[in-house]
Amino acid sequence: MTQVSGSSDVPDMGRRQFMNLLTFGTITGVAAGALYPVVKYFIPSSSGGASGGVTAKDALGNDVIASEFLATHNPGNRVLAQGLKGDPTYIVVEGDHTLADYGINAVCTHLGCVVPWNTSEEKFICPCHGSQYDAEGKVTRGPAPLSLMLAHTNVDDNGKVIFSTWTEKDFRTDENPWWV
Repeated sequence: MTQVSGSSDVPDMGRRQFMNLLTFGTITGVAAGALYPVVKYFIPSSSGGASGGVTAKDALGNDVIASEFLATHNPGNRVLAQGLKGDPTYIVVEGDHTLADYGINAVCTHLGCVVPWNTSEEKFICPCHGSQYDAEGKVTRGPAPLSLMLAHTNVDDNGKVIFSTWTEKDFRTDENPWWV
C-alpha cells in the first residue's frame, strides 16, 4: 500500500515535529523536577561568605544579628543556634558582654544527643547517659569519649553572626581537633 502525499491520514511534518517537541519537553520537565531535590541535597547552597562559614540562625530560622542578640542576652549565657551542617551550636556571651570567638556544637560525642546547658551547675549535662562538659565544652565526665566540637564565631560586615570550621589546635586540650 502506497501513501499519497497530501493524504489526510498522514500528519504534515510541522505537526509531527511539534508533537515530538512537546513529548520531549514534558519528559525533560518531569525528569528535571525529580532530580532537582536530589541535586540540592548533595550540593547544598552556601549561606556563608567567602570564608566558607554559615550564618547562625535562631529557633525561627532568622539570621542572628550580633547587636540584637547581645541586647537580649546576659554575660555567661549559652544560646542554641543553627550552626555548621545544621547542627545545634551554642553562641557564648562573654563576661564583657561580647560574643566569644568560638561556638560550641551541642551534639554529644557519645551517642549524638543534644546536650543542654545547665545554668545552675554551669556545665553541659547530656540527658541520655549523663556525660558532662565544662563551660567551654571540654568533657569532664563520661561515657562521652571526646569534648564537644568547636566552631569559630565571627560577625560579618552586616552584623550577622557567622560560624566557620575550627581547624586550629583545640585550646581546651592543646591537641589537634578530632573533628577535622
